[in-house]
Amino acid sequence: MALCLGQVFSKDKTFRPRKRFEPGTQRFELYKKAQASLKSGLDLRKVVQLPEGENINDWIAVHVVDFFNRINLIYGTVSEFCTERSCPIMSGGLRYEYRWQDGDDYKKPTKLPALKYMNLLMDWIESLINNEDIFPTRVGVPFPKNFQQVCKKILSRLFRVFVHVYIHHFDSICSMGAEAHINTCYKHYYYFISEFSLIEHSELEPLVRRLVRLHRCRGGDED
Repeated sequence: MALCLGQVFSKDKTFRPRKRFEPGTQRFELYKKAQASLKSGLDLRKVVQLPEGENINDWIAVHVVDFFNRINLIYGTVSEFCTERSCPIMSGGLRYEYRWQDGDDYKKPTKLPALKYMNLLMDWIESLINNEDIFPTRVGVPFPKNFQQVCKKILSRLFRVFVHVYIHHFDSICSMGAEAHINTCYKHYYYFISEFSLIEHSELEPLVRRLVRLHRCRGGDED
């Protein structure tokens, strides 16, 4: 029997502790505004648009942290099924393989089990969003010139989590009754990165084909 979303996406399932915005800050207010729009049932294409008068880097920062939290939670839900035996390589089917490189411990692209890759990925993102020089939280402190480039890299790597989960753990997602939630999260993510051209379209190819096939097989109304 499928579990309800409240059981599936519980706090103890998260792969990393959630990152929160400090109450009273501009980003906290932007986050509340974004969440209110999501819950209002508005078209997701409109929800992702930059609110009038707001700074684009603040808007991107809010969404990068939010997507980190949500995708972290999604992977935490299936991580018990993602073992070195079941997923010895971080991949998206037979055609796509993702190797880890961070310039520190892994100076060259390295083949890793998916679980190890995910641990390194979440550690790497966490270190970036906690870095005041990259994601400043103090009023009046500007974003670095390369801020959007950093966010593009974060979002590109987070996309790989969607790829792996959809292609290798979709049956588990469905058995938990979490398919609709993850589809909505992916659509929100997709419309956001498309709105601000944050990922090259070619990088989306692994999942575009998969979702088109799922849509046709299930006769659903997902875009």
